[in-house]
Amino acid sequence: MRFMMIIRATNDSESGHPSRREVIEEMRKYKEQLARAGVLLASEDLLPSSSGSRLSYPVPGDEAVMTEGPFYETRELVAGFTLIEVKSREEAIEWAFRMPDPHGFGEGEIELRQVKDFPDYFL
Repeated sequence: MRFMMIIRATNDSESGHPSRREVIEEMRKYKEQLARAGVLLASEDLLPSSSGSRLSYPVPGDEAVMTEGPFYETRELVAGFTLIEVKSREEAIEWAFRMPDPHGFGEGEIELRQVKDFPDYFL
C-alpha cells in the first residue's frame, strides 16, 4: 500500500526563506530512517507558490485557464511530500507520527492519504 504524506504550506514556507538548520537535520534523519526501513519511494520539498502556475477548467469542454502564482490561500497549498510503501494503514500512520514538525514553528500540518491503485488495464 502506498501513502503520501502531504506537508501543508505555511506563511513562512511561502516566504521562500530557507528552513532552519535544525529542521533540515531532523528531516534528513527521518528520511534516512524511512530509507533504511525500505519504505521510502520519494520525498521532495516544493518551491513557494510564487514560482508555480495553476490550471483550472471553469467551462466543461473548453481549454484550461492558467493562473500564475503566488496563491494566497496558504492552508490549501502544499510545501512538500513524502511517498511511502507500507503493509498497512496503521504502519503509514506510525511513520506519519514519527515525522518531525516539517516547519519547526509549531505550524506543521501533515495530511496522510492512500494512493489509489489502478487496475492493470489502465497501465
